[in-house]
Amino acid sequence: MWQSYLNGLLVAFGLIMAIGTQNAFVLAQSLRREHHLPVAALCVVCDAILVAAGVFGLATVLAQNPTLLAVARWGGAVFLIWYGGKALLRACSQQSLHQGEGQGLRSRRAVLLSALAVTLLNPHVYLDTVLLIGSLGAQQTVPGAYVAGAASASLLWFFTLALGAAWLAPWLARPGTWRLLDLMVAVMMFAVAAQLIFT
Repeated sequence: MWQSYLNGLLVAFGLIMAIGTQNAFVLAQSLRREHHLPVAALCVVCDAILVAAGVFGLATVLAQNPTLLAVARWGGAVFLIWYGGKALLRACSQQSLHQGEGQGLRSRRAVLLSALAVTLLNPHVYLDTVLLIGSLGAQQTVPGAYVAGAASASLLWFFTLALGAAWLAPWLARPGTWRLLDLMVAVMMFAVAAQLIFT
């Protein structure tokens, strides 16, 4: 049991620590201190559900249905380009993200819907979380312990990222820093979208 748990923990840590669209979103929300803890919790819950679904059968269904993967791929690319464009516009404007806070934070519902879109419209979540982590978990002696290990990795990572970035926010609250962050988010979104389109 503990071996399966540890396998899930290590495999999930190895994949989610790579900076991707979900991590970039959590980081940006945390630096803004805009509902960052609910966003982190949503990411953890989504990851746990997707890993469990992959371990208990969805990985096999996706691997055998290229149409579903194609829909996820093109829908995800469109979303990533749109989201990256918004970040690029913010980066090119004279207004920093921190100054934008003075105009009022977005509602928790709006932020969580954006987090859900970043999570579920990104085809990498299905390729990495469902197919890769899920198919590895299906081979474990105790699949449920593997899912718990993967969920633990997600919990540790997203709450460390959210709390750490929010703690650093006062030292990073300069317009140049926020513009650089938005530019990095835009580049990352465009890079992932290009990878989806051209590979």
